[in-house]
Amino acid sequence: MSFTNFLETELLDHVFTNSAYTAPSAVYLGLFTAAPNDTGGGTELSGSGYARQTMAMSVSGNTATNSAAEEFATATGSWGTVTHVGVFDASSSGNLLAYGALSASKAIATGDVFRIPAGDLDITLD
Repeated sequence: MSFTNFLETELLDHVFTNSAYTAPSAVYLGLFTAAPNDTGGGTELSGSGYARQTMAMSVSGNTATNSAAEEFATATGSWGTVTHVGVFDASSSGNLLAYGALSASKAIATGDVFRIPAGDLDITLD
């Protein structure tokens, strides 16, 4: 996954200019049908039972990993094909912090549940 310009700037300011960065009290996983980029953008899902999900993360070394399965509500309509995920600092609106492409796109139809097993979403700094 890649950090957005927003998060990169916040971290650089925090470390190198001693400007306070207040970490979010929770982070949320969002799903996209078109790729976001360093400045945000992309097409996040909406409607048909979709809502961002709170993420539980653990950190070891230079990698943050989802420590619990991330499961979205059952789609009440077609969500289209999910191609990317994003990590946000709010359950709606807010700032996109990091984003990445799925290893395989997934079409979500009415009645489907999108799930990422524990340990399958990594954010690495190197």
